[in-house]
Amino acid sequence: MMTKLAAAAAGALLLLAAPAAAPAHPRGGCPDRVLFCEDFERLPLGGAASLNWGIDTEHGTLTVERHRGDRVLHVHTEGNGRAFLKVDDFTAPGNSFFGRVRLRVAAFPTAPDWAHYTLVEATGQGPEIVRPLGGQYVPTLGRALWGVGADGGPTGDWTNWRESAPSVADRWQCVEWRADATDNRVDVWIDGVHQTDLTVTTREHGGNPVDFVFPQFDTVKIGWQLYQGNPDPSAYDVLFDDIALSATRVGC
Repeated sequence: MMTKLAAAAAGALLLLAAPAAAPAHPRGGCPDRVLFCEDFERLPLGGAASLNWGIDTEHGTLTVERHRGDRVLHVHTEGNGRAFLKVDDFTAPGNSFFGRVRLRVAAFPTAPDWAHYTLVEATGQGPEIVRPLGGQYVPTLGRALWGVGADGGPTGDWTNWRESAPSVADRWQCVEWRADATDNRVDVWIDGVHQTDLTVTTREHGGNPVDFVFPQFDTVKIGWQLYQGNPDPSAYDVLFDDIALSATRVGC
């Protein structure tokens, strides 16, 4: 029979052996020392507005609503509209940063074929538009998949969707990303799990090694945009909460 002392020692060894996790923060709060944070708890219900961020919409709306005791941002678009919370005058040390957001997408597109959607977009001084979180409806597989994309520069419009990362509808998920300027690298975590298949770098997106280079980031947008007309469904609803941008990983 294991003595109490031996059991305590074994427990300590297990704790030491456990892999280190990203720092956790209570849901509904903003971590200290971040570059930007919005949990919507201090905003009035109704049309979304804040002195800390702007909006970018076309055929879409942003509203603050109550959901299970929390205040969340409800993004609604019609057709191939867009609706984004827009963080302007954004500066990241070394042009690198982490992001974290909780989200629930009511439904992803099932038409037209290759329908492409974006939830996070980062832009700045330079031609590339970097999209750490988005995806496509892939007709050959009959489902929507997460992917990392870019547009506006030499790479053109591309998305790095993977079968291992299905876009799951009607479920809350915590999504994190990292933009690392040392190799123009984008990493994605979903519910704390690193989605290594979604990683892209200067040399890991199928283009010429000199094609993909981050702009000098100054704007981050979080919301929804669909790029093809006459989609099915014809309207889209996404809930967002606990948005954070930071020089270090925030965690879920």
